[in-house]
Amino acid sequence: MPNRHAAPKAVTCFHKKDTGHRETNFGGLIYSTNAVFLSRSCFTSQVKLNCWKCKKLLDRTPSFFCDSCKSIQPPEEGTSYFKIMDCDYTFTLDTQKLQTRYLQLQRTLHPDNFGQKSVKEQEFSESQSALVSKAYKTLLKPLSRGLYMLKLEGMHLKESTDSVAESQFLLELMEVNEALDEAQTPEEVNKIAQDTKGMLNQRKMKQILAPKD
Repeated sequence: MPNRHAAPKAVTCFHKKDTGHRETNFGGLIYSTNAVFLSRSCFTSQVKLNCWKCKKLLDRTPSFFCDSCKSIQPPEEGTSYFKIMDCDYTFTLDTQKLQTRYLQLQRTLHPDNFGQKSVKEQEFSESQSALVSKAYKTLLKPLSRGLYMLKLEGMHLKESTDSVAESQFLLELMEVNEALDEAQTPEEVNKIAQDTKGMLNQRKMKQILAPKD
């Protein structure tokens, strides 16, 4: 949108327990790992934006309203659901906090509040409200949350892998990732690595022994 961008985008990468990249395929399910499931997360710093109406710089990210003229703003492209819902980037997030944030946002962003505003503001309200609802529904349930986190990490599923078994496998991988983040000693990391190696080997054997169509 015109006058929205005031500075070039910069990318900063943060590495978690970086021990070597690997790509694995289990029954059509492709995921990338560092060691076991040590993902390499890249977070893109947000572009500095200006209010579409008064042109003042927006201080917050994401900015739902301009601090200067109080006008509702359009959704910011590429903002993660975790940022929108003000949640920590973790699989075991606080769902009560998530629900509270959802209700707060919808009270201010809902289209019913903009019936007397301009057409543009009504459109922005509808877009923001729909985005908040989508973010809330995605992060609320463990499965959709895990799939979304994998998507953010650059891991993609083929269309043929949307079975219950594959979904359970994804959740197991997310739990491994959380356990590694919480590990305090090398011994704990090694224990998690050994357990996960056994899980992956067991799954690989099931894939080999599974009857072919």
